[in-house]
Amino acid sequence: LLILCSLVPLRMKLKEDMSPLLLQVFRSVIWVYSVITFLPWYLLSGASGSQAHAKRVKARSVSRNPAGPYRAVSNQLKLVSLLHEGVDTLDKVFEYAVVHFPQRDCLGTREVLSEEDEIQPNGKVFKKVILGDYNWLSYEDTFHLSQRFGSGLAALGQKPLCNIAVFCETRAEWIIAAQACFMYNFPLVTLYSTLGGAAIAHGLNETEVTHIITSKDLLQSRLKAILMDVPRLKHIIVVDKKPTSWPDLPRGIMVHNMAAVQELGAKNLGCKQPVPSDIAVIMYTSGSTGIPKGVMISHSNIIAGITGMAERIPNLNENDTYIGYLPLAHVLELSAELVCVSHGCRIGYSSPQTLADQSSKIKKGSKGDTSVLRPTLMAAVPEIMDRIYKNVMTKVEEMSSVQKTLFVLAYNYKMEQISKGYSTPLCDRLVFRKVRSLLGGNMRVLWSGGAPLSAATQRFMNICFCCPVGQGYGLTETCGAGTISELSDYSTGRVGAPLVCSEIMLKDWEEGGYFSTDKPNPRGEILIGGPNVTMGYYKNEQKNREDFFVDANGQRWFCTGDIGEFHHDGCLKIIDRKKDLVKLQAGEYVSLGKVEAVLKNCPLIDNICAYANSDESYVIGFVVPNQKQLTTLAEQKGIRGSLEELCNYAEMEKEVLHIITDAAVTGKLECFEIPKKICLSPEPWTPETGLVTDAFKLKRKELKTHYQDDIERMYGGK
Repeated sequence: LLILCSLVPLRMKLKEDMSPLLLQVFRSVIWVYSVITFLPWYLLSGASGSQAHAKRVKARSVSRNPAGPYRAVSNQLKLVSLLHEGVDTLDKVFEYAVVHFPQRDCLGTREVLSEEDEIQPNGKVFKKVILGDYNWLSYEDTFHLSQRFGSGLAALGQKPLCNIAVFCETRAEWIIAAQACFMYNFPLVTLYSTLGGAAIAHGLNETEVTHIITSKDLLQSRLKAILMDVPRLKHIIVVDKKPTSWPDLPRGIMVHNMAAVQELGAKNLGCKQPVPSDIAVIMYTSGSTGIPKGVMISHSNIIAGITGMAERIPNLNENDTYIGYLPLAHVLELSAELVCVSHGCRIGYSSPQTLADQSSKIKKGSKGDTSVLRPTLMAAVPEIMDRIYKNVMTKVEEMSSVQKTLFVLAYNYKMEQISKGYSTPLCDRLVFRKVRSLLGGNMRVLWSGGAPLSAATQRFMNICFCCPVGQGYGLTETCGAGTISELSDYSTGRVGAPLVCSEIMLKDWEEGGYFSTDKPNPRGEILIGGPNVTMGYYKNEQKNREDFFVDANGQRWFCTGDIGEFHHDGCLKIIDRKKDLVKLQAGEYVSLGKVEAVLKNCPLIDNICAYANSDESYVIGFVVPNQKQLTTLAEQKGIRGSLEELCNYAEMEKEVLHIITDAAVTGKLECFEIPKKICLSPEPWTPETGLVTDAFKLKRKELKTHYQDDIERMYGGK
């Protein structure tokens, strides 16, 4: 596909550690098998048509100018903004689904059978759960619960066109509450559950909310501490059934549970329906570059975005099952779930701690959520996929020599086959079935978004999970919609062609050296236009003037700050980011994001943040090492100690830096881009630490503050 032999680097192959004679015997057997099976497979599978479809041009510049704007070939004359004629607000989208799929399963939640505390060897206590089957609400049930909840909120004084906040984990009640707000025209303010107290208070005060929907855990752990800082707040609705009594809250605040509000709403079901231009969601960003900004998203914006996304998922229908576990306060998860709702799919809820049999909260011997739900659709941020990749490869290293050899040979054989557009049913059945079962065994589409996905991880997911990975590109400001790669396109490192709802222009960036006239591919800052481009930032006119504009045709555009290049077939590749560019003392420009993307392919690295000071001549890095790989390296060097002790040894820093340097050279980084000094961090960066966002994007400002002493040491200040 797309001349993929040239796009699959040899370094993505696994090392074939076996005798040349046995290797030749294996390859001869595979060659004979391929010759015998190829012709029948090729004729029966329609592979020639699939290859032609994958190789075709997918987008073109409508102006014939290399700067664009580029549109999908199917929509050169007009962008698409509606899924169904006349279904132009989110309440109508849900009503459409209820009419067409009334008794189909809609939202599923696993029953908690038991909970217990498990003491780890290091003395830490982890909570473990045993979960039962999924209990389902039908589309009709969900509609009635949402309707009653919206009416109950109105009875509690919530007014149409007045903001209401949801501050809650990803669960069925989140979507029930959201649909209620869409029906009753209550603009929904979404906040990440891992934001700090000051950021939460900022969002609630800026939007002037009087009602907030939350969970008992978040009320206890996050909200209680800041209630005195949010003077307008009067009503807290807890989605859990109990408790209902909170005696230690400030005076004037009333706490209700969701069931009680729904009971209150059963007496009065009248509502004021929204119009397409009304605000549906004010979505606060994750705050990777400072104080979170509220993005105003209209009903028509979201519908345009999910229309574009749905078009890239072949055969999407009511037989699909989606597993929801990413934060619903993130545009990727909310858009994905709305796509599923609009097509009658069922959504089963999970969490990163219960996703698989090996997840941290699942008691050993019991089943994780993917094993029980067996989903066909899943969205994931690259950080989650990178973890899966490294965990599986660690298990491969622990296999017997025969098992490991079989896996490696099958992996490399399949990589060669899919790079030519061919399938490998025998390998899938005999070798990769067990790995595929980690996600339930039925996965047919994986979405990746939120950050660039490394080529090695993308190829691994293609091979071992036997399904395509649709890598996409979008931002909160564009409803998560911009591009998504077609599932027949097995190239790596690209994010696909513009969706049918959007178009893309490239703006020259002289400082970075990117121009639309560049050869062989036009390059520049990515500007996204279309009906999915949002209304702007809430109460922030200065940023609106900087980042948004309206063209002569009345279409809104967003300036992303990301640098991209268009390939000959109309697919986009993200190659840089303006905000990640640092000018070194000698005048060289370093893209920190580029350095991190290359080095994260190194098995020794779980996470990395590159840093450069413009007053200095070299790059440094903060590294979260892979514990198993670091321990193995230490043993080889005769060094012993705990993970924290190993990370503090200067000799280990030098050894890791040597390996990182080799990876940087292999990844073709320039000499000035390669970190000259590093510090090792024994603690992983999670949203709870405040060093990464919920989508696992680096918070550079917080990381700089956290590692200030190390920065001074590495730059010679100490």
